[in-house]
Amino acid sequence: MRIIDKIPSRERCAESGWYAWDLLLEQPMDDAFIRALRPLGGFVYLTMLARPFFKVESTFCFIKGLRGDDFLRVATHDDHRDELARIEAFIEVL
Repeated sequence: MRIIDKIPSRERCAESGWYAWDLLLEQPMDDAFIRALRPLGGFVYLTMLARPFFKVESTFCFIKGLRGDDFLRVATHDDHRDELARIEAFIEVL
């Protein structure tokens, strides 16, 4: 899926050594897209919620979002900001 913009997240977490961005996507996320993120780390997808929520966690980054939204949040540990580029490349080929 094409990423059309990347903006610093409004949620402040830098004081804890984490930096976050919102990746704006070309279309809303569906089940297939969300499940395709599973190889990026530990995967939780709560489909029973009124607005299904997902989270992908690895040692130095995490991704979270809601099905139907056209953006997701990516946070990386300060010493591993290069993880953002890896995640962006992964998403772009989905």
